[in-house]
Amino acid sequence: MGNEVRCKCQSCTIRSLTGPVVVITLGVLFLLHQLHGGHFDFENTWPVILVVIGLLKLVSAFAPKDGHIETQANPAMPGVPPSPPAGTPPPVSPSEGQ
Repeated sequence: MGNEVRCKCQSCTIRSLTGPVVVITLGVLFLLHQLHGGHFDFENTWPVILVVIGLLKLVSAFAPKDGHIETQANPAMPGVPPSPPAGTPPPVSPSEGQ
């Protein structure tokens, strides 16, 4: 994981900020609830979180992607066992052993 290349374009940078911005928004909403004696109940302010996420997605969609790096995972082929180490005799199937 330490060797993976991360994209530094503006779109990906904004998208990576979504989690921290949502946590900060939650903190501000809970702080307002504590300071103003219940006028900012979570049941009344939860749409703010959706608006913040939507705004970040909108800004990310319109941000330039200059220098964008496509990261492609190198998935191992499912069901194919790894090749044996060099010098190991090939496995014998049950039908060949008879």
